[in-house]
Amino acid sequence: MTDPDDKAKLDALSARIDAIKDDHAPKTRTPDHHSQAQLAWRMVIELVAGLGIGFGMGYGLDALFGTSPWLMIVFIFLGLAAGIKTMMRSAEEVQSRQAAELAEDETHPQG
Repeated sequence: MTDPDDKAKLDALSARIDAIKDDHAPKTRTPDHHSQAQLAWRMVIELVAGLGIGFGMGYGLDALFGTSPWLMIVFIFLGLAAGIKTMMRSAEEVQSRQAAELAEDETHPQG
């Protein structure tokens, strides 16, 4: 049969192994508060807002100056350009944040 001393040694060894596993276990990633769907909606809203503001400004200036529809068309295109620029800025922001997280993970490996 097994010796009680051997059983104590096995229990101590098992405890040490469990402690080492706990120390080197990969930490769970916290969910990002910006999911991909939220990012997509943010970009769509930025684009639509740019178009809407351009339309409103163009329509108002056309009504003021009587140049219908030329200023509205020009400002719609300017609003589209502004919306796309804002979307690109948001995408760069997210990309730089993800690159920073990746670099942090590489400098501090979990296992």
